[in-house]
Amino acid sequence: MTANYSSLNKTQKLASFLILLGPETAGELLRHFTPQQLEEVAREMVSIPYVDPSLRDSILDEFSAVVLEGIQAALGGSYFAQSSIEVAKGDYHADKLMSRVAPRPILDEGIAEMDGRQVFNLLRSEQMQTIAFIMSCMEPKKAGDVLRLLSAEQREEVVERLGTMEPTSREWVKKVSANLQRYFDRRSQQGIQKAGGVGACADILNSLDKETRKALMTSLDSRNADLGTAIRKRVFGFDDLTRLMEKDLQKVLKEVDVADQAKAFKGAKEDTLASFYRVMSKRQAAGVREEVDMLPPMRAKDVEKAQDLMVAVARRLDEAGDISIDGE
Repeated sequence: MTANYSSLNKTQKLASFLILLGPETAGELLRHFTPQQLEEVAREMVSIPYVDPSLRDSILDEFSAVVLEGIQAALGGSYFAQSSIEVAKGDYHADKLMSRVAPRPILDEGIAEMDGRQVFNLLRSEQMQTIAFIMSCMEPKKAGDVLRLLSAEQREEVVERLGTMEPTSREWVKKVSANLQRYFDRRSQQGIQKAGGVGACADILNSLDKETRKALMTSLDSRNADLGTAIRKRVFGFDDLTRLMEKDLQKVLKEVDVADQAKAFKGAKEDTLASFYRVMSKRQAAGVREEVDMLPPMRAKDVEKAQDLMVAVARRLDEAGDISIDGE
């Protein structure tokens, strides 16, 4: 950002200040924002690719006495916004919010106008990496339609490639565009951009039916355990526990120690906490609240660890058929 500081509105100034702080510290501050405030600030952070050194002093003078040495320019943009919101609200919420304020780029209309089967016919003879690349640029539901038409073995490989996709070079984009140009006579596909990774993969898996999704995740766990864990956090996260049926959420809470519940609840959103307390007895809720109040300030990663534990319990009960995380 190189604009004159006096010309910035309050939200733009705040977004610039958060970029200077870095994702971890900014994430801690964003925990205290309302959903509307969070979305407004996220939009501004996405629009600020970097904060120019000429604005740094004015920003720090207005917002904080913190001295940041050696900063020449602080990078912002979509990556910073995503990272900060993940710290503040978790992976799943960050993905949902970013899909609104910075939607994934989509394909040019040549492929975008096709239905799932047409895209499948177009790509069926392509390499798995090419299929994964194109699917990463599609709307999740349509990408899910394509995924269903692939063989079981192809699905597994495409999902793994989607989740591990690295930033795409211009050379790769040109290669894919030239390859696809053989099939239809449309304007150049230079607008195609890489949009894969864990988030895109989770969105596509969420569009699938439960059995297909479960089979793919089981296979992915054996192929790439780290990737499977990262995707599971986005397919079903801590905040999603509140979508469970009341009796199912009670079963999850019964399996989690009160001390771990308190750690998971520390810093959680008020509406999320209300959903948990609602299914507890008054005595249980009072006990957990007391445990939460007694806890000292906690690091974000420790809170996330406790939340992941609760999610893992829910997944285990779901796989055993004791509850349904899909509400079915």
